[in-house]
Amino acid sequence: MNIEFGKYDFRIERRDEIPFVFDVIRKKFVALTPEESVRQHWIHYLIHEAKYPRSLIAVEMKIIYNQLTKRCDLVVHEKSGKPFLIVECKSPDVRLTQKVFDQVARYNLTLRVKYLVVSNGSKHYGCEINFSERNYSMLRELPAME
Repeated sequence: MNIEFGKYDFRIERRDEIPFVFDVIRKKFVALTPEESVRQHWIHYLIHEAKYPRSLIAVEMKIIYNQLTKRCDLVVHEKSGKPFLIVECKSPDVRLTQKVFDQVARYNLTLRVKYLVVSNGSKHYGCEINFSERNYSMLRELPAME
């Protein structure tokens, strides 16, 4: 996928020398870890470049999978409220392997979204799921809001 993040105006503050970034979806400051940096870039990309309404984006959405509580990094919903896209964010030093893709695919057993994305901030892979044919195709770009 060809995704280029813009230059976003992040609100950052330090607490005891630890950086925190203001999350515009959760409306609070969160620790600015490497993975969080990727998540924040995606949030701003989804809002400013992809033009998805911020009210339809969920951050660290809880799901139940195999009786375990898991969290999806980002879930975009359709206007009807149905989940539409999952973005799984990894730290920039994490290679995007089959194991990473399998993680987001497991989350999708619960949510059944049509689009999945995995990203470490510099590499991004996305696919469209065809449930009836039980296959997927790779995405070149993010889908428009349905």
